[in-house]
Amino acid sequence: MSDATSTVLVIDDDPDLRASVGRLLRSLGINVQLFASISEFFTSEAPDCPTCLVLDIRLPGQSGLDLQRELVAANREIPIIFITGHGDIPMSVQAMKRGAIEFLTKPFRDQDLLDAIQLGLTRDRARRENERDLAVLRERFGSLSPREREIVIQVARGRLSKQIAHDIGIAEATVKVHRSRAMQKMKAGSLPELGRMADKLKLVPDAPQRS
Repeated sequence: MSDATSTVLVIDDDPDLRASVGRLLRSLGINVQLFASISEFFTSEAPDCPTCLVLDIRLPGQSGLDLQRELVAANREIPIIFITGHGDIPMSVQAMKRGAIEFLTKPFRDQDLLDAIQLGLTRDRARRENERDLAVLRERFGSLSPREREIVIQVARGRLSKQIAHDIGIAEATVKVHRSRAMQKMKAGSLPELGRMADKLKLVPDAPQRS
């Protein structure tokens, strides 16, 4: 499970548990940062790599659920694995509804924690890759001329070249030239691929999802 390019953040006020989890993860080659409180966590710099958070529910000051609410409100997406010695069903339901990966009751099996961490890191890695891909698409779309952007949006709406030409008052052949240049700049190999790119960029808010 060695993953030196990822980081697991652990927030728990129990020094023995922090040390134990830290030893476990480091023994498997996983980077780990340990915090005794949420305030300590907030004073640290967020790692620029796939990350997940192992978070105790009951902490001095803010609770783990308070932190989860704060992260959700700030649109800071980080997979959370809750651990607690005093869990109850309503608490776990609340945590899972807000997107927690797992809710483990102490004492938990090392393997259960490792499985949850693996899932969390996999999800965060996929999210980061998707954000990078989206940034590339935005950059490509930004390189288009205003007319090319207009035609890409019309194509994404399912309009034919003839219809687009009529709508914006230019020749159909001119539409096809602009469309071809836009596809080259967007690096789209086909019209369906161009449509999927437009969907990802949300160029047409009510466009149907393409498979």
